[in-house]
Amino acid sequence: MQSQPLQPPRSRSARAAAAHDPADGLTPRQREVLDFIAGHVRDRGVPPTRAEIAHAFGFRSPNAAEAHLRALERKGAVQLLGGSARGIRVLGATRAPGAPALPQGDTKAHAPAVAPVPPWRTGEVNLLHLPLIGRVAAGSPILAQAHVEATYPADARWFARRPDYLLRVRGWSMRDAGIHDGDLLAVQAVREARPGQTVVARLGDEVTVKRLQREGAYWRLQAANPEVADILVRPGDAFAIEGVVVGLLRPQGWD
Repeated sequence: MQSQPLQPPRSRSARAAAAHDPADGLTPRQREVLDFIAGHVRDRGVPPTRAEIAHAFGFRSPNAAEAHLRALERKGAVQLLGGSARGIRVLGATRAPGAPALPQGDTKAHAPAVAPVPPWRTGEVNLLHLPLIGRVAAGSPILAQAHVEATYPADARWFARRPDYLLRVRGWSMRDAGIHDGDLLAVQAVREARPGQTVVARLGDEVTVKRLQREGAYWRLQAANPEVADILVRPGDAFAIEGVVVGLLRPQGWD
């Protein structure tokens, strides 16, 4: 078999020209946004929110993402559905920038082309995809798939230590520590913690968030609310550390 000659690398302007497809009328950035939405649906089963699009592309606010979505809707690439932060429907097939255009008039279904790894997945912004854990069933592992409500993007640089998952707070036992009902705690999965750290602890079949304190031979799980009693852990109790809290997100406007 005769080998094909190597092609010289294209310049940045040539790559940009290839990314702009006159057939669909999209600008290179609109094509990137559309491919990101399609990839989010493919990988996570749901469209992204405006905030997730803004974070992925480094926009200053979700309003910039909304402007791109409105432009895509005017050009017939997406349909925006009211009443939901994830109300985005991709219309037709999407393809990787620079891939051959679909044949005109062909009514057969075409699978989307596999796009190159985009910049938001290469680590340039240290983007993590953290599973959000809701209620934890008694006795089951905290990261069991049945507990995962969604997956959120988060920049690793937001946290002093790299988290492994997000845990939705239930109740107000840590109110005076600034942890409110409905907040998302970024948790690093570890089995040991130091006194003074805020931990996710398991006591028997229950999972709780408290500040860990040492009290002689005992551990005290200290609440940050005078209306909630501390929990004293005695030797022999069914007790385990599930993780250490390394950050907090208050998702107002995410969903």
